[in-house]
Amino acid sequence: MKVVLDTNVILRAISSKSEYAIILDELYLQTFSAVVSTEILLEYEEKTTQFFGKNIAKDFLDFLVMLPNVEKIEAFYQLNLIQADPDDNKFVDCAFVGNAHYIVTDDRHFNILKTLTFPTIPVITAEVFKNMILSE
Repeated sequence: MKVVLDTNVILRAISSKSEYAIILDELYLQTFSAVVSTEILLEYEEKTTQFFGKNIAKDFLDFLVMLPNVEKIEAFYQLNLIQADPDDNKFVDCAFVGNAHYIVTDDRHFNILKTLTFPTIPVITAEVFKNMILSE
């Protein structure tokens, strides 16, 4: 299974005390694959630095790029499907180009994707994804 993890999920999963830490634990164990782009990695770096500091952000990014199940792609398509928050489109474009099974997010702006017939990019919450990987 390939997914694109929205930054809001990453920020909640970084702390080992979080109920969502299992997501990064299972990524490390290669239970699933993650698809990222340079734009997404830059946002991860910016937000993790903002919330956790530069050292944790660096460690996290080093962790991501060393994993064989983290696929780095460049999204040359700009579908512009999310009008309410255009910055979210980098996740949609990455999921589309990377042929991801899901975008994992709790951001309501992605709900617009549920109304489209093409492209079909399923969106699930962090809670649903956590339960999926726990049940495997």
